[in-house]
Amino acid sequence: MGKKITIIVSVIVVLFIALFFALNYKNNKALEGENPYGTNDLDQATIDQLDDPLYGNQILPDDLMEQVESGEPTTVYFYSPTCVYCQQTTPYLVPLTEEMDVDMKKLNLLEFGNEAAPFAIRSTPTLVYYENGEEVARLEGQYPEEQYEQFFNEYVHATE
Repeated sequence: MGKKITIIVSVIVVLFIALFFALNYKNNKALEGENPYGTNDLDQATIDQLDDPLYGNQILPDDLMEQVESGEPTTVYFYSPTCVYCQQTTPYLVPLTEEMDVDMKKLNLLEFGNEAAPFAIRSTPTLVYYENGEEVARLEGQYPEEQYEQFFNEYVHATE
């Protein structure tokens, strides 16, 4: 009886070790590709999105601050990879921005929550439009696609 338990426990330990190495290998492969974050110390949820085209066009907090302060019109989608509402919104918001030719930057709050403090983001997802160094409009929370389309028409395309 004791020998069987030892064998079963040993098999389970070996499986966990194999799983650890497989996951570590997968993460290292993902980090070898396109990594816009400037660090390899990323949360697993962010690593899982590295190859997903819906999460391209990332901007780092310092670059965003510089772009906003320059006065350049800037549209930013503040999100978290672990936010259920973001996971539901992104699949229709990103194609809409492509269809409407909106250059929407994305800032991952899971990785840069503290650095994003100057932008006063209270919840995710949040879409903000800046112009002349000032916030012009904001949508906090999840909205239907039509509302995002209206936002882009009213604020982003109105200035072009």
